[in-house]
Amino acid sequence: MSWRFLRALSCPARIIAAVSPLIPLTLVVAGVVALVVGVLVLRTYGSNYRVGRLLASTPEMTVAEALDLAEGPPRYVRVSGRIDAEDEFEDDAHRPLVFRRTRLQIRRGGRWSTFEDSRQRVRFEVRDGLDGIVIDDPALDSGLVVVPRESVGTAGDVADRVPPGTPPDAVVRLRVEQVSSVEHAIVLGVPTVDEAGEPRLTAGLGRPLILTTLEPGEAMRML
Repeated sequence: MSWRFLRALSCPARIIAAVSPLIPLTLVVAGVVALVVGVLVLRTYGSNYRVGRLLASTPEMTVAEALDLAEGPPRYVRVSGRIDAEDEFEDDAHRPLVFRRTRLQIRRGGRWSTFEDSRQRVRFEVRDGLDGIVIDDPALDSGLVVVPRESVGTAGDVADRVPPGTPPDAVVRLRVEQVSSVEHAIVLGVPTVDEAGEPRLTAGLGRPLILTTLEPGEAMRML
């Protein structure tokens, strides 16, 4: 055993000093790997991740405060209240609806691809006390978070509606999303004034119009 080794044993601080630079580097590499894996996992959620993040982080205000912002600089906000409409239509269970989106989708490569998309709607707003703001429902897309009704079958069941050349055994789904006038809603969007001078909540600032009739925790689980 050399005298240099013995001397090193008597000075453990030198050993620690020699090894310690390796520890931060290892932690950095592990952190980068974890970050990359996390990003890849989140990307699999697509637009749902973004909608969930906005639901969790957007500041909430009253409808009256949102109306005050409509003519000012654009700002993305969150309001809540009861849904209200002058005209309604019924579903097959006689529930009064203000909005219904019906899509036919085909399963391709592990994903659902929409080949038919129809909407029924009436003008509606979200009210908080005496204040109400119109919802720009044509802007609703991935931001609609409700409990959907679904039915799965094959292309052969709707042969007259699927794209030409679709195999009859291809998996097809009917997906219905609807909003009732007896529900409360959380809505995220940009308060603005339309061409008629009416305040409304719509998409903007690169963010979607979001509407959910679920409690925040429930909406997160749905996403």
